[in-house]
Amino acid sequence: MTNLAQHIQETPLIDTHEHLRSEQEYVEHGPDVLADLFGNYISGDLITAGATQQAVEALVDSNNPDIKARWEGVKAAWEVCQWTGYGEAVRLIAQDVYSLDEITLAGVEAGAKINRQRRQPGERLRILKEEGNLDHVQIDDFVWACLPDASGVDFFLYDLSWVHFCGGRFDPAALSAETGVELRNLDTLREAMAALFAKYGPNAIAVKAQHAYERTLRWQERSDAEVAPVLARHLRGAILTEAESLCLGDWCWARGVELAIEYNLPFKIHTGYYAGNNRMPVERIKPGHLCGLLAQYLDARFVLMHIGYPYEAELAAIAKHYRNVYVDLCWAWSIDPHSAGDFVRRFIHTVPINKLFVFGGDIGWPSASVAYSKQARQGLTRALQAEIDANLLTEAQAIRLATRLMRDNQQACFDLEGTRQALHGAS
Repeated sequence: MTNLAQHIQETPLIDTHEHLRSEQEYVEHGPDVLADLFGNYISGDLITAGATQQAVEALVDSNNPDIKARWEGVKAAWEVCQWTGYGEAVRLIAQDVYSLDEITLAGVEAGAKINRQRRQPGERLRILKEEGNLDHVQIDDFVWACLPDASGVDFFLYDLSWVHFCGGRFDPAALSAETGVELRNLDTLREAMAALFAKYGPNAIAVKAQHAYERTLRWQERSDAEVAPVLARHLRGAILTEAESLCLGDWCWARGVELAIEYNLPFKIHTGYYAGNNRMPVERIKPGHLCGLLAQYLDARFVLMHIGYPYEAELAAIAKHYRNVYVDLCWAWSIDPHSAGDFVRRFIHTVPINKLFVFGGDIGWPSASVAYSKQARQGLTRALQAEIDANLLTEAQAIRLATRLMRDNQQACFDLEGTRQALHGAS
């Protein structure tokens, strides 16, 4: 093992993006062996390869005792997608957790005891911290509340979700119940948003929105006069048109950015590729659509996620131009490992290197998070070693870059100390 490879393996990695299920859910309703192996992004590749939606749903249904039928339903599809980035992660789980060089029915059945041992209190933290060598994880659990996580107050940090606001489809009754503010107009909506940040902003590590799954990333500035009648319709329970949802969503999005600036929180935005199948309009996921927002709010810190895949070059150009943009490789190593590695190499020679974060697993169960982190370490090692081999970096320089990408850049962007102090105070 080279000094570079050893350094990357031994350095605790900051995980900037997960959707991890709670400790209670993991222990009480967590994945059996098949769900532990396949309850991640491989489901999309299995369906693309020819498995039915029903077969994939059965595969990851831990309440279904018919292991043989669940495996047989996807076996043919697995044969042809096991070499994708998603497939590689499944094979890593099989090898590292269940000692399976090849996934077989007998091997899956034999893994049941190991699986039960891993689904005990405290194991979720141990798996991520010890097996993954993760410094901490930042979790988007799709809610506003950012509360201390008793299973690891310093380790499990949470994003304040802004996705429903950006989509123009927030629940007025839920917002009023959460904040105590009766929503009547734009002034009271502003008041409720401010109350939401006052309640959860100090405990949050960032603000997060993945509204690109539902609408274009293109943002436009909207006036109060333009938005007021749309909000009135929304408060009456009317079904908004697409144009109305965009109007209300853009206004709410901007207010969220302003509050993120006030509370010193980065604003994370999903760009690029969709999870799932058969519903991705590639035109609306382009990170270039965000330029109006980026230019309007230069004091914000925007974290643009997933390297905008397949628009990596466009995202690199944005990061080079806008001082307020950071780029996150979360999920990218599993979507397309070779493009992710190439992106790192191009980024080094294009953009100031403090603007790149190397890892986030973007997944729900800890075994998959660890597997995805191993992909990131391996991919980063290959990319930096290629730079050394091309005489573009010395090994010492590559080691310094690795440390930056794995943790230093994240520590500079996110207020880890302040968030942890707030969480300990709240707990």
